[in-house]
Amino acid sequence: MPIYTMQDRTTFAFSAENPTGAKGGGTRGGDCEKLRPCIDIQPGETATLCDTEGPGMITHIWFTGYIGHSFILRIYWDDMERPSVEAPISAFFGCAYDENFADRDGKYPVLNSAMVLVAPGRGYNCYWEMPFKKCCRITMENRGAENQTLFYMISGWHGAVPENSGYFHAAYRQEHPVVRGRSYTVIDGIRGKGCFAGMTLACGVNGHNTCWVEGEAKMYIDGDRYPSLNYTGTEDYFCGAYAFGNDVYQHKYQTFSGLYVGMYAILGSDSELYNQQQRFLLYRWHVKDPVYFEHDFRMVMDNLGWTGPRYDDYTTTAYWYLSEPAPVPVKLPGDQEMVMR
Repeated sequence: MPIYTMQDRTTFAFSAENPTGAKGGGTRGGDCEKLRPCIDIQPGETATLCDTEGPGMITHIWFTGYIGHSFILRIYWDDMERPSVEAPISAFFGCAYDENFADRDGKYPVLNSAMVLVAPGRGYNCYWEMPFKKCCRITMENRGAENQTLFYMISGWHGAVPENSGYFHAAYRQEHPVVRGRSYTVIDGIRGKGCFAGMTLACGVNGHNTCWVEGEAKMYIDGDRYPSLNYTGTEDYFCGAYAFGNDVYQHKYQTFSGLYVGMYAILGSDSELYNQQQRFLLYRWHVKDPVYFEHDFRMVMDNLGWTGPRYDDYTTTAYWYLSEPAPVPVKLPGDQEMVMR
């Protein structure tokens, strides 16, 4: 709907300066005076960032400060006891290699898409629309051993949402490394009516640094024995071709970042003694081509190169909508299991 269309809605925004999200609830400081620009989250502590009644919609989330895997983002819809979104903050924003602040060219990696933006300096932005009918609660847990700082802004609006609105879900998975010769599971256990909305992938190349993108992406819908959507290669699923340029003409991987798809960063440098492993950061949003299902959905991806099955490190976050809120169908690994360099 065009922005100039007038709506019966009221805007809300939660931040460290306005932790209740109340109208007029921001800083009591004067001009050019910061009173509470951020919060500290102690080890083992879970901070509630947003707690609001519906109906309404979350439209933008911004985070910075500590942005590593020890911060776990969770979102709860309509009084659910278990979260419908659960992922390390870095992986949720497509930046799972959170200890690497420079790409192959020595710059901040920039993910510049319609749904997620990772801006220079590690500003995490989410534009996924997240409607809710009764209430929404967003938390951040610090699973690390040190006190960490978080800057945040979570904004949206209160007002009527269509009856057929779906609930946003996201879940994290990893295999470090992928079992050679077996498909990597992006997501499984999704039940109900909904649509698959996309994924992020972080790949750390193990062994030889030749082609790693021959593996097919496969989606199984409503009890499929064989996949209904069967892409011919990993780079093809992420809308590239010929190993993102590594096997034609220039013989070098080339990054790109579009509205709905990209391989936006390559990490690792031949000039750095202890940073030679190539690591790739990719995303694919099914905004213009959502994958609909009535009862269930799962997705797998092969890890395959020119010479056969590989054993690279795969880390993913999957995103989907369901007609009713549901808990994430996978268990989160321990904090130390997520360390990625």
